[in-house]
Amino acid sequence: MSLTVEHVSFGYGPRDGTTRSFSLGDVSVTVRRGSLTGLLGPNGCGKTTLLKLMSGVLRPEQGFITLDDRAVGSFSRRELARHVASVPQETHPAFDYSVLEMVLMGRHPHLGALQLEGPDDLAIAHDSLSATGTAHLANRPYMTLSGGEKQRVVIASALAQAPDVLLLDEPTASLDLAYQLEVASLLDRLSHDRGVTMVLATHDLNLAASLCDSLVLVRSGRVLTQGPTREVLTGAMIQQLYDVEADVQFHEASGHLTVVPIRRAP
Repeated sequence: MSLTVEHVSFGYGPRDGTTRSFSLGDVSVTVRRGSLTGLLGPNGCGKTTLLKLMSGVLRPEQGFITLDDRAVGSFSRRELARHVASVPQETHPAFDYSVLEMVLMGRHPHLGALQLEGPDDLAIAHDSLSATGTAHLANRPYMTLSGGEKQRVVIASALAQAPDVLLLDEPTASLDLAYQLEVASLLDRLSHDRGVTMVLATHDLNLAASLCDSLVLVRSGRVLTQGPTREVLTGAMIQQLYDVEADVQFHEASGHLTVVPIRRAP
């Protein structure tokens, strides 16, 4: 599915124009079907808020958001969950669920009221665990896992929803280098092998350079620019976005752009 954000505004706090704690203003973003789009920007710029608007958790005050030309607000919660899955920065379950139970939660939008998971749901859950390299953890308590394992299990739960669109908020935050590479490789496979449309919010510019075919740069609730990664990820744009001077070069061995921060811009 394609995802379109058109002239969307949203804010937290009273709408008197002076006391709002944060606001997005006139944001427009186009996410093509099957693409992997990165959201980049400093802390507090609005990346997570934009993801919540895309997922239907928040409703825009102005503008509209569509999935394949249908307004997100016209979907029921259950229907929307069949098309859009979200992977938050952190997941804290209320109970000590097993890994398999966590993944089976992704099947809930496809079940009727009081309906229990059947053989097909179990097969989809196990397939999602296999796709994320966590099948061997199925019977482990979720809370006993490492950070990287937890993140892959949460992604498996999102895959079990069989979504058309996957929204990810800092999926490699706080992970060590090996797990960062594992998660990046997983997302790349899901994008290319399953054709899932993805939107990825991250602070890791090199992750975005290696994975994303397009980028949206957000600062202070506004979109600075958007477009193909190789056109958007430049030293000049990084300076506008972060007030940081950076060297951006194509790395032959990795096959993508690499970003080396140099200093805070004067």
